[in-house]
Amino acid sequence: MKKVLFLLICIQFSISSKAQKAREKIIKSEVKSAVIFLENAQVNREETVFLSKGENILKFTNLSPFVDSKSIQVRAKDIEIQAINFQKDYLKQIKKNPELQKLKTQLSLIVNNINSKNVDLEIVKEEVLFLKSNKSIGGNQTLTATTFKEAANYYGSKIKTLKTTEFKLKNEIRTLNLQASKIEKQINDFTSNKNFGSGEITIRLKSEQTKNTKFILSYNVDNVGWYPSYDVRVKDINSPLELVYKANLYQNSKVDWTNVKLSFSSGNPSKSNKVKEVIPYFINYGTNPPNYKNNINKVTGIVSSSGEPLPGATITIKGTTIGTTTDFDGKFSLEIPDTNSTLLINYLGFKSKEMSVNSNYINVNLEEDSNQLDEIVVVGYGTKRKGSSKNKRNIGTALTGRAAGISIRGASSIKEEKVSIINTKQVINQTTVNFEVVKPYSIKTSNKNFSIPMRIFDIASNYQYYSFPKAEQSAFLVAKITDWEKFNLLEAEANIYFEDTFVGTTLIDTRIAKKELEISLGIDKNVTISRTKEKDFTTRQFIGNKKEESRVWNYSVKNNKNEAINIIVLDQIPISMSETIKIELDTDITKGKLNTKSGEIRWNINLPSKEVKNFKLKYAVKHPKNYVINLD
Repeated sequence: MKKVLFLLICIQFSISSKAQKAREKIIKSEVKSAVIFLENAQVNREETVFLSKGENILKFTNLSPFVDSKSIQVRAKDIEIQAINFQKDYLKQIKKNPELQKLKTQLSLIVNNINSKNVDLEIVKEEVLFLKSNKSIGGNQTLTATTFKEAANYYGSKIKTLKTTEFKLKNEIRTLNLQASKIEKQINDFTSNKNFGSGEITIRLKSEQTKNTKFILSYNVDNVGWYPSYDVRVKDINSPLELVYKANLYQNSKVDWTNVKLSFSSGNPSKSNKVKEVIPYFINYGTNPPNYKNNINKVTGIVSSSGEPLPGATITIKGTTIGTTTDFDGKFSLEIPDTNSTLLINYLGFKSKEMSVNSNYINVNLEEDSNQLDEIVVVGYGTKRKGSSKNKRNIGTALTGRAAGISIRGASSIKEEKVSIINTKQVINQTTVNFEVVKPYSIKTSNKNFSIPMRIFDIASNYQYYSFPKAEQSAFLVAKITDWEKFNLLEAEANIYFEDTFVGTTLIDTRIAKKELEISLGIDKNVTISRTKEKDFTTRQFIGNKKEESRVWNYSVKNNKNEAINIIVLDQIPISMSETIKIELDTDITKGKLNTKSGEIRWNINLPSKEVKNFKLKYAVKHPKNYVINLD
């Protein structure tokens, strides 16, 4: 009996010992650093934990619910990691934003006030109804003029008081409803109504000894990212171009970042100011001249769900770094490249959507994504560090440092500068470039977009005027940057400021740049240009079975500026697609340079201040007279 009792005690002690070894420890850590990619971010947490000899279970809590489970990495010395699990705890609400709680408290007080006012209003209505139903004078009393007057006065006075009170209550309720509506919009701007839960990473490990161990936990998190944009400022055509490089950050991971070391990485797990380009003018029987008026240069619209606008939704051009976010009313505006483009729309809690750009105005309706509420569990693996294969898009690199013709200024060297930049250090990696923010930065989770100016560059540029009056009778000023490859620019929208005036937006698109990177600075109203058809020389002649049609176009360019300019004027002649159609350019009248492959005509004109230049384009088309040719 004693042996059996001793055996039971040993078994119980063994079970108790094992349970003690594997006792779970709750770890509350803080985000120490984050590398923000174009579409997500790698978050790093650090914490020193006391480990017992043998098996330990550590649970890191209060994490983002949007952790990419495949990206989890754990680094610690002299430990054996046996398993790693990620899951969501829906019973534990993520810590609420204090400002959000304040708004909800205000909304609750207003709703209570509205309910109280509605009760008062119903009482007043009941009193009015009661008074109206009992306004007749009856009974055994003798009705005299005095009695009738007193009754009428009482009724009139009482009705007036009640109606005045009713009117006042309705106005107060209307005002309170407007206040409630505004607060509800602000609350929706902070977060959706979904409970996304709280992320938890559980680590089962084995330690050879009892000790304090520093753990570095890193993982990728969604609903965080950035896209570049620029401010381009040119004082005049004799000054260098100033380029302000900005990072547009969105952080809606449901976890606030406080004093976090940030790094922006180029890697990634109205009227347009773009100069028109010549489209080859192929001519054949039944063909039409190229159309330059239907090109989509900018798209605007509203992102919503079930009729409700979605502020803070992210809209990007698929396969590029060109992007923007919706405003408080769900509205957006985005410059579109000349190539076929597809919009990619993302919003927390909703299914991503792709839409081809086939109109200047696009409304987007997003559907809620119920899958984002599902629990994700991953069974652990060893401590081998994962590579960079998680980056789903590799979009080139960001701005490099010093290069020929470019200088970088810190915040302290800027005089009379309205833009305040953060201090960043550039780190060039094998495949990416990172901008590391020198001082810790705090960003609260929300649907808001943060625009962070990081660097200002002074770039020596050449300025050239262009005009393609067949498409638009305006003169565009273009800044031409040589050796632009050394700058490693990302394609993005740019706000243009010329002569201290905002002139609109354009695209800096390095994907289509060649020897020089051209940045359109918009239309210069001080250079006027016209293109008119000369009717006296627009003729048709019949020679045998042939028909000849000629066109003459007159151009006039005037420089109203105080300095001389150089302007390139473009036009075109048709390109024959049939041996029976002959195109003849009158070079005696047309002094421009012809590109025989594209049909482009180019005039390079040096125009002094206040002077006018007039010139012509003349060409003829010969073809069989029984066929129809459409000429512009």
